[in-house]
Amino acid sequence: MTMPKVFVTRHILESALDTLAAHADIDLWPDDQPPTPAQLREKSSDVDGLLTNIMDRIDSDLLDAAPRLKVISQLSVGLDNIDLAEVTRRRIPVGYTPGILAKSTADLTFALMMAAARRIGESERWVRQGNWQLAHHPMHWLGIDIHESTLGIIGMGQIGQEVAKRARGFDMNLLYYSKTRKPELESLHSMQYRTLPNLMKECDFVSLHIPLNEETRHIISEPQLKMMKPTSILINASRGPVVDPEALYNALNEKWIYSAALDVTEPEPIAPDSPLLSLDNIIITPHIGSAALPTRLNTMMLATRNLICGLNGDILETCANTEVYQSQSE
Repeated sequence: MTMPKVFVTRHILESALDTLAAHADIDLWPDDQPPTPAQLREKSSDVDGLLTNIMDRIDSDLLDAAPRLKVISQLSVGLDNIDLAEVTRRRIPVGYTPGILAKSTADLTFALMMAAARRIGESERWVRQGNWQLAHHPMHWLGIDIHESTLGIIGMGQIGQEVAKRARGFDMNLLYYSKTRKPELESLHSMQYRTLPNLMKECDFVSLHIPLNEETRHIISEPQLKMMKPTSILINASRGPVVDPEALYNALNEKWIYSAALDVTEPEPIAPDSPLLSLDNIIITPHIGSAALPTRLNTMMLATRNLICGLNGDILETCANTEVYQSQSE
């Protein structure tokens, strides 16, 4: 019996590949650089399933080129690279990986927060440059305390909630902004709701944990940054385009805010000549929010199981467009 064929657009851990190999014939993209749209269309032309990454654009052109496609399994929570409405219209289930990434991403959020507040990146570079000539000086490398400060969380999904849990360990005062109020979480985490302008004005730290869509694109731009305290810090571990990079550069360069820490940028990867890279009061990491080995393995295994379910005609373990099953049953 011929096994279904799948295209895997990035190398994944061997245990996940071995699991998938028992159920499908695998075409594995060999390069670190992602396939171009034309290459992705070509590779998809005779496959039954795709295991994709956030850099793979899934749109009508791709779907037109993939007549056999039965299932798409995305190796992330975010789905802004997928035209979900069009995929759903064609009754193709889309798997994604919610829940697994939240704790690791929250851990990194706090790492970024602490590094920015205590100037870890700046001072570490200073030491490497051979500048540490005096053992101690009480006025050198003064930063900002995290404990007992006020943290504003924008977006109260799974990652935002995990950040709130960690903040309680630092005795932080917690405020949040979300599209809808969440009274049960306010009580659980001792949080208070604020409108976005009020949150920006009141907080010492502002941490972004929202999906990218037309409503959230550049939700943080010049007006919001000018509302922040000059001693405040912005952290973004969600999606790069939720922050206007030009406005952020101006905010940091002109000292509207104290500093920023980003795990995501617009664009990705950030251009080597980006003005942001010329600043000392910013930390940028290369989208490593979930880059912990146990988390990545769990993510890959869930994505693999979703793909296998779709190939077998079963309901996906975690499906982003469950309407496809409702349509099939009507």
